[in-house]
Amino acid sequence: MREVLERLMEWWNAGEPVAMGTVVATFESAPRPPGAVMLVGPDGEAVGSVSGGCVEGAVYQLGEEILESGEPVLQRYGVSDESAFAVGLTCGGIIDIFVERVDRTSYPWLEEVASDIVAGRPVAVATVVAHPDPARVGMRLVVRPEGQPTAGGLGSERADDAVADDARGLLAAGRTETLEYGPEGQRRGEGMRVFVSSYAPVPRLLVFGAIDFAAAVAKLGAFLGYRVTVCDARGVFATASRFPSADEVVVDWPHRYVAAEAEAGRIDGRTVICVLTHDPKFDVPLLEVALRLPELGYIGAMGSRRTHDDRLKRLREAGLTDSEIARLSSPIGLDLGARTPEETAVSIAAEIIALRWGGAGNRLTTQAGPIHH
Repeated sequence: MREVLERLMEWWNAGEPVAMGTVVATFESAPRPPGAVMLVGPDGEAVGSVSGGCVEGAVYQLGEEILESGEPVLQRYGVSDESAFAVGLTCGGIIDIFVERVDRTSYPWLEEVASDIVAGRPVAVATVVAHPDPARVGMRLVVRPEGQPTAGGLGSERADDAVADDARGLLAAGRTETLEYGPEGQRRGEGMRVFVSSYAPVPRLLVFGAIDFAAAVAKLGAFLGYRVTVCDARGVFATASRFPSADEVVVDWPHRYVAAEAEAGRIDGRTVICVLTHDPKFDVPLLEVALRLPELGYIGAMGSRRTHDDRLKRLREAGLTDSEIARLSSPIGLDLGARTPEETAVSIAAEIIALRWGGAGNRLTTQAGPIHH
């Protein structure tokens, strides 16, 4: 919803109803992930995308109908659907899209949720997308981290408690998905499907070493949606003018900066660390700290094979275990034959994406089976 939030709030603040279609589940090669949103405005304007173009026309038509009826609909599109060819989903995937009417009455907490998203405060929204009782479809529960109150409700206290607990777990992991319960929130039951959309703070990319490769990595990281920090102890190189794509440029010793960020709770399991200095006086103390942190999404270090061997020797001498060292991706990146800083940045980004989603980094033309993992 982030990408359509500004336009959605314009309509919501004006008191205009909007139809909102949300991808709540995908199977096989569906082109957009759960959480992707398309809006159909009161003036007929379409904003956002739920399929990269495959089923937008059908969702648009359904949105117009729901603007009139006000009744939410969970619709499946895909190759198993007789209407698949008609709606154009020729990529072979299957998607479930929940289309609902959004206005001040149906979603009175939207302004608070939007404020949390814009401010980077974690918040999750749980929506009933299927239930034996049609009156409960579309009910919503707004969930914030432990200790903070919820808003809204799903029709029963038991359901609220179960979903809030699970939603907080998804929020902590930055995950968005559909959960299934019994009609009153029974964990081993079925019949009630709840889509939990998590709006966790933007994941971080920490780039160490104020060099030309760092500028390319920062630019690509920003393009991929990370909040990018470039850090180097050498103030003459670590300047905002040299790294215009970075959200912040920090002059500090890398190991000290990472330790302070971890202590402050600003590093989590989605944080990516790229160590590009290939200088042991910076790299080794930094990696000693980073490799001992309980949760990090990725830790990669640049350098030749010779530099890598020397780095491993120094890390073992510093007392790191084999399991801690195994978390290090070094030399950094996938084997793409990259030479320039920009090509190297693509190589690094490709490895991060592959590890995140379980890809092997092979050419798709040589593979069989699903494209998306």
